[in-house]
Amino acid sequence: MAPDTGRAPAGPEDPGPENPGHDDSGQKDPLAADGVTRIACLAVDKPMPLDCGRSLGPIEIAYTTFGRLNAARSNAILICHALTGDQHVLGTHPVTGKPGWWETLVGPGRAIDTDRYFLICSNILGGCMGSTGPAGIDPATGRIWGTDFPVVTIADMVRAQALLIDHLGIKRLFAVVGGSMGGMQVLQWAASLPDRLFAAVPIATAARHSAQNIAFHEVGRQAIMADPDWHHGRYAEHGSRPVKGLAVARMTAHITYLSEMALHNKFGRRLQDRGARSYGFDADFQVESYLRHQGSTFVDRFDANSYLYITRAMDYFDLAADHGGVLAHAFRGSRVRFCVISFSSDWLFPTAESRAVARAIAAVAGNVSFTEIETDRGHDAFLLDEPVFARIVEGFLDGAAGHAGIDRT
Repeated sequence: MAPDTGRAPAGPEDPGPENPGHDDSGQKDPLAADGVTRIACLAVDKPMPLDCGRSLGPIEIAYTTFGRLNAARSNAILICHALTGDQHVLGTHPVTGKPGWWETLVGPGRAIDTDRYFLICSNILGGCMGSTGPAGIDPATGRIWGTDFPVVTIADMVRAQALLIDHLGIKRLFAVVGGSMGGMQVLQWAASLPDRLFAAVPIATAARHSAQNIAFHEVGRQAIMADPDWHHGRYAEHGSRPVKGLAVARMTAHITYLSEMALHNKFGRRLQDRGARSYGFDADFQVESYLRHQGSTFVDRFDANSYLYITRAMDYFDLAADHGGVLAHAFRGSRVRFCVISFSSDWLFPTAESRAVARAIAAVAGNVSFTEIETDRGHDAFLLDEPVFARIVEGFLDGAAGHAGIDRT
């Protein structure tokens, strides 16, 4: 679809589409304040069509920026977050008080260098940290969307991101980078809008969601919907939240983010704050206590209905199916430079999935490099301090920046 230029809500943080990254007036640059969450109101005059056949608009997208857009507006990198991430890639998270989710890779002097690049990270469509999603208000009814919210896809998320990039006055991104579900968005960008990005870094991801991953998601969704406080998605009207179901969904998913070796090294069979088994169903083992903690803290920052919609979007992702069943067709004619990265112990998105993406790109004479990083830390390795991973990302971006004519600062 043709991107629709949106508008931003009036307010002191509204940069305006005509002045996104620098200020020729000599006044303070409104986007120079790193990490400030802004809300862009998009698809206002023309609702955005969705893959499900419905349209959605206006759409609000919450985003943060870091660094400065250069005069040529050529150094912008879009960071795409994973399932439970959000726009707070750096800095203190306003809800959890914890550091941003990619502090290991992003920042001044780091692999994705905010001294050199202008970074944009948005909360996805369907999210619950400021972007339009099931926890928001349906403008047609004045009620919380709940499960009346339309089903969205990865492609819909990318369309909304493209509207945001238009809004910021950026014609072409230098790069789109993301891991896991963020990597799906990277691949969708490359397939749908290849002329709007120079480079792509899909990390620990796949071109389609496997049956096993769909199965895990279904367990999580059923846990939420079985919670008596879910009320068929209208829990806000009942003054309740399905926290028990959402916590179980998170606990189940979290197991898939780790490897068996990572769990063994971290917990083994050690008991939690006790010298002997209780012979009951309390959290005897440290790993049980850890998962319960993951579940209980997750419900403080995430919306249950958002979890349903986002996991469904991942389930529906199948780039080959959208291109006649041949994955290579998604990349035919593309001039995007790819760096595909996987981790050896990732059983959620195993290396074979990334290798299939790299082969598909190579099959149509695309520009692609592929690396599998040896680690026992599982899928979440892309969020952890992995020096080899950081060097590969930094080296690829540095080389691509040279070809794109982006100067060092």
